[in-house]
Amino acid sequence: MKYNIAVLDGDGIGPEICAGAIKVLQKVGQKFGHEFTFSHYPIGGCAIDLCGDPLPQETIDGCLASDSVLLGAVGGYKWDNMPVDKRPEKGLLRIRKELGLYSNIRPAKLWKALAKASPLKYELVKDGVEIIIVRELTGGIYFGERGTGTGEDGDYAWDTEKYSVKEIERITRIACELAVKRGKKLVSVDKANVLESSRLWRKTVHEYCAKNYPQIEVMDVLVDNMAMQIVKNPAQFDVVVTSNIFGDILSDEAAQVTGSIGMLASSSLGDTKRGLYEPIHGSAPDIAGKDIANPIATILAAAMMLRDSFDLVQEYAAIEIAVQKVLNEGWRTADIMEDGKKQVGCREMSRLIAEQI
Repeated sequence: MKYNIAVLDGDGIGPEICAGAIKVLQKVGQKFGHEFTFSHYPIGGCAIDLCGDPLPQETIDGCLASDSVLLGAVGGYKWDNMPVDKRPEKGLLRIRKELGLYSNIRPAKLWKALAKASPLKYELVKDGVEIIIVRELTGGIYFGERGTGTGEDGDYAWDTEKYSVKEIERITRIACELAVKRGKKLVSVDKANVLESSRLWRKTVHEYCAKNYPQIEVMDVLVDNMAMQIVKNPAQFDVVVTSNIFGDILSDEAAQVTGSIGMLASSSLGDTKRGLYEPIHGSAPDIAGKDIANPIATILAAAMMLRDSFDLVQEYAAIEIAVQKVLNEGWRTADIMEDGKKQVGCREMSRLIAEQI
């Protein structure tokens, strides 16, 4: 099979970590008989320097013509004083919109070999943890009607949490597709004991799953209980689907369970197989070009691309197994280094993982 991947290296450590992911994908191609072609396009600060726009039309066109998109990171001190509409981060927001991406998938995975890096008690996470949070990205209170005013009690402000059945169904489909490839279990998080929008959310999730994915077991968890359970017993969860605001909060909480953001990948998906895959960390301009960045989050993002955009489940598993082997052998980048382990740089870590494919 042939796949055309648009690569948005971005700023800071972006080019280094994308190069690492490309190295691993090339090895996957050799091993499994696939041909990956990589077309590079500017985004963020480097695009501003090149043409004055954080998302040039060339980049939009290239992404739309691709089978999927791999992103490094955007931003840096150099562009901090740019006008708001010209900041590097605007390029990221715009490319999500141009690609029609409405779901954000954030796996919070704590590898067994890194269990001691978690802030939770070792006994809770000693066997590893992986929670995949599917967050609705373009609706809810962040995009609802809002306003301010003055009344008898002085100034006030209001925001609206609003969801349609269509919005809930499409994010549920994304979560179900992931659950089918995993343990066929789905947790839906809401606040249905208080919010009318959450009652519609709960009703729609159950009806949609019963009609389209009857093999999936669905469980409801209230958001306040979910926040408690993530730090009490995170290993009980697999795929979680929730609204924009709840997903924003819970995905950050779950990420902290893992101990290092250098290990965490993410993706944004929409109605097509084309997605945007990226690490959750930033561009880290202070270490750019020093070959000390951790490429694993970007490598795992590339693995998610294989599974979720190309349906290459075996190839996805091959990358995960390779990462696990390298960690079990004691290889570490600076951000996850611990006593008694062997420290390597970005390029060497990428080579070691590719070698294990």
